[in-house]
Amino acid sequence: MKHFCHILIAFIASVIAMDADAAGKDVLLPYGDMNRWTVRKITESSIIGGNTKTLYEVGPNRTLTGNEPYVNGGGSPWATSNVMAKVMGVVKTNTSVYRDRHGSGYCAKLTTHIESVRVAGLFNIKVLAAGSMYLGEMREPISGTKDGLKAMNFGIRFTKRPKAVKFDYKVQVASSPNRIKQTGFSRKQTVAGKDCAIAVLLLQKRTEDFKGNITAKRVGTMVVKYDKSTGKWIDNATYNIMYGDIRHNPHYDASTMKLRSSDYARNSKGKSVIVKETGWASANETPTHMILQFASSHGGAFIGSPGNTLWIDNVRLVY
Repeated sequence: MKHFCHILIAFIASVIAMDADAAGKDVLLPYGDMNRWTVRKITESSIIGGNTKTLYEVGPNRTLTGNEPYVNGGGSPWATSNVMAKVMGVVKTNTSVYRDRHGSGYCAKLTTHIESVRVAGLFNIKVLAAGSMYLGEMREPISGTKDGLKAMNFGIRFTKRPKAVKFDYKVQVASSPNRIKQTGFSRKQTVAGKDCAIAVLLLQKRTEDFKGNITAKRVGTMVVKYDKSTGKWIDNATYNIMYGDIRHNPHYDASTMKLRSSDYARNSKGKSVIVKETGWASANETPTHMILQFASSHGGAFIGSPGNTLWIDNVRLVY
């Protein structure tokens, strides 16, 4: 009997150890090591200079030449703010996410800058563009400044409940105490408050009705802003995911964590619709989708400070 008890105790201990290992397991997201990149060569229209621009996408190692719409390849779940636009027959690109060196491999470099379009004697348009990478897809070509968000398929299918998200990062924050808003169709405006880089992870339980409208309950939330330069890489930064209704959690920030109704996704009919969050799910709910986004500016479209830069590498989920 004593021998049996020793065997039973050893068995229970091994099970507990296995559970502990599983609970602390880091799972790299597909292409999350940022070491594989698709390089695109796009030639802009001659009326705006006819230059060939290089766009980078997180995906299989390959080079694509030609003005073809990009589609995620090789099973990569990542999209970026690097896009090809075609407005009234004029092809223009934006590059605000770059492949950069980190150690012996690569990382993603996201930067906020002013993108300009100039035709002598006709117009000189300047637009503020932030660097952004996210789980999802972008439908190209973009046909106008108001169509960028609608072209996004924001988030991916996801039914797990990770405890945290972990990644390596570096930040360079612009010195300006305020941000600017520059849409290209109005004067440059000053927006109060310092620009921040930001990381957002949201878990949602989405539902689609017979009309194709998508609503969601918020299952899990993690948002972190970076308002100071790090000067060096911060490795293995780990941020817990808060589940359920977090409005009374001391870490809740209404300005960045409140329910959203501004994200677009494609419904079962292939139409782009807004995902309207209607409430908070119970803390033990299972999600259907995950949103994960990194951006060099936090204020929304056309708002930020040129020079703000965020480097990201080794994106993992912790279970």
